[in-house]
Amino acid sequence: MEKKIYTPGILQYIPFFYVIWSDDLVSASEVNIVEKAIDGDHTLSDTEKVLLHSWLQVKNPPKNEEFKNWKQTISNSGTKLIEGETYPLTTFSQKVVCQYHETYPLNEQLKSIEVNLGIQPNHYNHLFEVEVEHSISAQTYDANEIAKILKGSHAPVIDAFQEFLLDPIFNWGIHRNKEDFRHVVLEQLKVLAQKGYGAMAYPAAYGGTGDMEGYATIFENLMYVDGSLTIKFGVQFGLFGGSIQKLGTKIHHDTYLTAAGQAKLLGCFAMTETGHGSNVRGIKTTATYDKKTDSIIIHTPGKNDNKEYIGNALHSKMASVFAQLIVNGKNEGVHAVLVPLRNKNHELLPGITVEDNGYKLGLNGVDNGKIWFNQVKVPRVNLLNKYGSIKEDGTYYSDIKNPNKRFFTMLGTLVGGRICVARAGLGGAKMALAIAIKHALKRRQFNDNIKIQEDLLMDYPSHQLRLTPLVASAYVYHATLDKMMEVYCDESQPDKRKVETQVAGLKSIITWYANNTIQECREACGGKGYLLENRIADLKGDVDIFTTFEGDNNVLLQLAAKGVLSDFKSEFNSAGFSSVLKLLSQQISDKLAMVNPLYSNKVDKEHLYNPKFHKHAFDYRTRRLTYTLAMRIRDYIKKGVPSYQAFLKVQTHLLALGKAYSVELAYNTYIEFTETIEDTKNRELFQKLGTLYALYEIRQDASWYLEQGYIGGTKSKAIRQRVERLCTELRPHIGVLVDGFGIPGHCITAPIAH
Repeated sequence: MEKKIYTPGILQYIPFFYVIWSDDLVSASEVNIVEKAIDGDHTLSDTEKVLLHSWLQVKNPPKNEEFKNWKQTISNSGTKLIEGETYPLTTFSQKVVCQYHETYPLNEQLKSIEVNLGIQPNHYNHLFEVEVEHSISAQTYDANEIAKILKGSHAPVIDAFQEFLLDPIFNWGIHRNKEDFRHVVLEQLKVLAQKGYGAMAYPAAYGGTGDMEGYATIFENLMYVDGSLTIKFGVQFGLFGGSIQKLGTKIHHDTYLTAAGQAKLLGCFAMTETGHGSNVRGIKTTATYDKKTDSIIIHTPGKNDNKEYIGNALHSKMASVFAQLIVNGKNEGVHAVLVPLRNKNHELLPGITVEDNGYKLGLNGVDNGKIWFNQVKVPRVNLLNKYGSIKEDGTYYSDIKNPNKRFFTMLGTLVGGRICVARAGLGGAKMALAIAIKHALKRRQFNDNIKIQEDLLMDYPSHQLRLTPLVASAYVYHATLDKMMEVYCDESQPDKRKVETQVAGLKSIITWYANNTIQECREACGGKGYLLENRIADLKGDVDIFTTFEGDNNVLLQLAAKGVLSDFKSEFNSAGFSSVLKLLSQQISDKLAMVNPLYSNKVDKEHLYNPKFHKHAFDYRTRRLTYTLAMRIRDYIKKGVPSYQAFLKVQTHLLALGKAYSVELAYNTYIEFTETIEDTKNRELFQKLGTLYALYEIRQDASWYLEQGYIGGTKSKAIRQRVERLCTELRPHIGVLVDGFGIPGHCITAPIAH
């Protein structure tokens, strides 16, 4: 075959044409993009333009002989394809030209084709018989700098804590006997308490530093050690100690808080009941005030009214028991009472029955159990009385007269626990991602050329697509949870109902994300991911429960949706959602006008990568779901359907709204966070992660956006291509991004990660 010589103008387009035809990228819209670029290319002669246009005839494609010439020309150039370049195909094409002709400048029209067609290395790195360099990037990043950005003002606390975790007592191991495992975790807990980490969120007078935000960061870091330790830590210092701190008054603080923070008084948080689950308001345990003896009698009235899934149940000497407080025959609603469980010899006190829950899917280092109370008498002073008290004359008093508001105010003080659970889930996801990606950067498998070493797992498009968006999500959720804890801890905002709504939704989507991520990482590591030594199996078992404790996710999403409907201004209760009617009377001002067809099919990079588009897409979904949900509820109520039943009929709609609201909140919070990053290079990297998160989430719900006419088929396809493109662009930096999580190297003990 006679070797064909191409002019520089034609030659620079040949790699593009070879990819376009080989990868079947020649739809009408793609052809239009290429033709527009050719027409705007002033470096081409008219003759060259005619030839290039002739190669774009869909009904009359180039002959096979031409294809062979193109490939031979590319292969013989000896040019390397550097995947890490900002515009890899454009750069490669110019280098090919330089092998046959004099230096040729970078062509902006080629960049336009590469960007607007969404062409990425996975479209062509196996088409050309050339060497591919995956590890070299035109832009490099420092993992320590990235980790410092994520740590923010908490860096000193985190750094000191991670250094403390070098203590051999925190070395990870495989424990098959739950009693032995529980003993190890208890000893670890005591060491943490001795170092002051247990009391960290408490006031200085009780051994702490008042740093609830710092406490949340170390809570996440504990997941890198072990999930059971994390939860045991949270139960002892966050739930038990936190209930004393948040629901008690000075007498309780002085008597118990220091001892709880030092782990000298081990306690548990007895709220959930076997028969009532997430329905805290409906629990049956009673706390009846006996005026004659000036005491409160705690009692389990029925077979399924016992407390269950109680962490620390076997090790604790005291419980914060949530019960219906009955004073002078009147039920004053759910309150917390401190109830001793065991004596100094660790023997159960009269009237107390505790059973071990036994082995679980995960967290077997936590001593979960069931507790029954049989007419157990405690002093009146044991009532945690910040929001409701029994006076010396035997009458009940509360500054909050409305019992519904009182109930949600009490629960609102414990929102920090939900933030910590979400952070623990996120920590598990980060750990799994770090292991899976480090493995994928070393493990090789398959290649169609036996002369070349096998390809890295991380170089496969499918592997990039399954893991990279999950890394982006981890960054988004990290910044979001940091902000939520900051807001929660802001004493100038005493009304916690808004943040309670926000956290309810975020806890749901983040713990679901964590479970999905860990499962994806397990599969991405194949059989190695199934081995206990590689940590992912344990993470999978431990994090699974996060979707249902501290609130079942489906219930919490409905809480978040009701918060959206009520604009955070009314109590959430099943007796009547007056806030919905208020919303309807105001209507939604913009009426959610039809989307302009030009907008729904807009596919250029500037639009798809623009945060304004992402914000509009998320805002549109939340507002439309709010509006249609409110309309449906109104119609049911107009027909005489009780409000509670009306909400039952729209449960799936509530879940959709709760999720949409939470994703929008996470994205908006993250974008605000990226604007605070001073270094331009790092800020742009973080913003690219935000773009990937947004497009990935829109893509995940593409069916809804298509049904609403918000996006058309062309735009849906373009978003999919953009997600793939971003994954490829981030490929050179994926190792730095997981190192940027800041997980201590000594905690990543999985053999496959090394």
